[in-house]
Amino acid sequence: MIGRLRGTLAEKQPPHLIVDVHGLGYELEVPMTTLYRLPAVGEPVTLHTHLVVREDAHLLYGFFEKRERQLFRELIRLNGVGPKLALALMSGLEVDELVRCVQVQDASVLVKIPGVGKKTAERLLVELKDRFKAWEAVPGMATLVVEPRAGGAVSSAEDDAVSALISLGYKPQEASRAVSAIKEDGLSSEDMIRRALKGMV
Repeated sequence: MIGRLRGTLAEKQPPHLIVDVHGLGYELEVPMTTLYRLPAVGEPVTLHTHLVVREDAHLLYGFFEKRERQLFRELIRLNGVGPKLALALMSGLEVDELVRCVQVQDASVLVKIPGVGKKTAERLLVELKDRFKAWEAVPGMATLVVEPRAGGAVSSAEDDAVSALISLGYKPQEASRAVSAIKEDGLSSEDMIRRALKGMV
């Protein structure tokens, strides 16, 4: 099991990354909550990882904090929740926001995540309630600082944001509409993704 990677962030194409560790490039998929905290390409990075072994592939998932990886592992233990849905849940909600939803049994936020219908949301809340008893939601979310990406056209950032949202399970029309609704200029793709997700959830 690969539990942690420390190297240089070689590529960042949301939600996929490549981390160069002494010349060996590890391809990872990360939730958007991790993506927002990453340094610029070429900078050193450390990620906590989880390896999923399938017959046709070995898939590596990366997380900025151990707590995020722990949540991912709790989610994929549930029936009907695979890595893709787990990443979608974690991309739409911060860890503490998801914990709060479970603690108060609020399905209204979960159903806005792609792939989560009303029945699935209700089942997730019931199954996660006991698992989250030991989790404590931290009051007041920490502000995430997103550094604008140097250079590159705005259209390219918009395209990256739309592609990332589609990969999370949103329909192309939904993704395009959410990104187009952002009226600020000069935003990085990461910032666009963050605002689009907040607008949809």
